Amino acid sequence: MSNFKLQQPLYSGNQPGSYPNASTYLDFIQNRKGRRPDRDRKNPLFPAADEKMMRIQDIIWQIADTNVPVLITGESGVGKEVIAKAIHNASTQTNRPYIAINCAAMPATLLESELFGFEKGSFTGANQKHIGKFEMANNGSILLDEITEIDPSLQAKLLRVLQEKEIERIGGKNPIPINTRIIATTNRDIVSAVSQGRFRQDLYYRLYVLHIEIPPLRERPKDIVILANHFLDDCKANFSRPNLAFSADAMEKLNTHNWPGNVRELQNIVQRSVIMSAQDTIRAESIPIEGEGTPMVSLDWVNSLPIGQTLRVVETHFILETLKSHRGNRTHAAKTLGISLRTLRNKINEFTAEGFEVTAPLSGRSLR
Repeated sequence: MSNFKLQQPLYSGNQPGSYPNASTYLDFIQNRKGRRPDRDRKNPLFPAADEKMMRIQDIIWQIADTNVPVLITGESGVGKEVIAKAIHNASTQTNRPYIAINCAAMPATLLESELFGFEKGSFTGANQKHIGKFEMANNGSILLDEITEIDPSLQAKLLRVLQEKEIERIGGKNPIPINTRIIATTNRDIVSAVSQGRFRQDLYYRLYVLHIEIPPLRERPKDIVILANHFLDDCKANFSRPNLAFSADAMEKLNTHNWPGNVRELQNIVQRSVIMSAQDTIRAESIPIEGEGTPMVSLDWVNSLPIGQTLRVVETHFILETLKSHRGNRTHAAKTLGISLRTLRNKINEFTAEGFEVTAPLSGRSLR
């Protein structure tokens, strides 16, 4: 697959307004009439204040009624499922079924029966006909969450659904036509998965008709306040505490955090803050943020490195400084570095063996 190249997403948070040159739907999307984003902003699909997310909302209104696949990418916790539901809600199928299924949560055999269904007697234990998620979502939308985790044996069947607009139940003899919009999400590097042969290239191109990349929360800081208050409003209702509000120092604390866990982390922290606060005014000390006080990785140490250092030395110092900035939290540091937790642990073992000080979790004593 040496000729495989990444297409540009319909919208990327890092490249506002970018479009795929090869998209056959480009003219339709750009020239579409009927719904105007400036009008639709009065009825937001999701809470947002940052220009990047407002642009994504505009695009959702533009593509909502195009019955073509949508691929949504972004880090874990950025809100991919929220965007998927927003696409469905903005379409004329909003009152039709919306079915979500986590492709990473099931083994291949179970996922196949859940997606496509099965006929009575098709295998041991199939005592009655089972309707699959694609049929259940007919004339509506289906969300395939973490699509890159689908077993290769199922990818061919999914490709057929996209190509032929029909499915076959396990044990069935006749194809069943469907009119289901497919929305897929992943937090993985799907291009790498294609290059490594773990994800079919033809399936990738079928899904890549419309692509939206959700930027991480740290790259859309204007959303922190509006999202925090949105989650606080939910807590007001759920905990019957209508007078809850953030103090100025609490909001400052939220604004200065780096949010490695993105929107999901913010939601969890707001909920915990409500529980931790006995008063209606939530103050900074009631907000339990790990690694507080060091929201970003400081690069001051770079200036102390002598010119001519090897890449290995720079990498070692960068990883150690990132760990320090997260007060030893391995999971958060790995996310910031963009590496797996296993890779980080292996690096830590190497550094420890070489005698470097490695910050222990929870701001504990350094390891040698």
